[in-house]
Amino acid sequence: MSRIEKIEADRWDPELRELTQSDKATPLEQGILRMLAHRPTLAKGVITLFLGLKQDRSLPERLIELVRLRVAFHNQCRSCMAIRYRDAVQDGVTEDLVCSLEKPAEASDLTEPEKAALEYADRFANDHLSIDEKVYDGLRAHFDEGQIVELGARVALYVGFGRLAATWDMTEELPEAFRDKSSDRVAPWSAAPVVVR
Repeated sequence: MSRIEKIEADRWDPELRELTQSDKATPLEQGILRMLAHRPTLAKGVITLFLGLKQDRSLPERLIELVRLRVAFHNQCRSCMAIRYRDAVQDGVTEDLVCSLEKPAEASDLTEPEKAALEYADRFANDHLSIDEKVYDGLRAHFDEGQIVELGARVALYVGFGRLAATWDMTEELPEAFRDKSSDRVAPWSAAPVVVR
């Protein structure tokens, strides 16, 4: 059971429902918004930020999804790990590719830009002060300054909101493997996911 009460979408602020098109979303797709809806202005601000990142995106969906899943693993956010976004699946994120996230530096099916982004995400999630000029030089070999800013903003959001979601224990709608609390650590490559819009 989630630690914060979930508010059903029909009880949300009308502007929040409109902004999120909640009538077209499943409870799993509504995710953390069901808790953020306790503070509608905050929820709308968070959605606006995520929509802005999506609309002004220059990084490929595949890379974004791989980074999101790797950070979700570090956060142990079960709801984040259980989900695959349809746009990313259409951009080539397969479950075999997700399995490469277990050891990304050794993976033959990850591109060099993906490996650089994943190394950055790993450091950001585990030891952010280890991100030095060498790491940024590695990113600049594949990304322009705007893309590095976009990557950093996304990773910051994934780390923060993923950890928040993990503490709220939002697992009721997840596949059984992600709900099972007998396992201390789970991974996005260890069970069948749910594809969402």
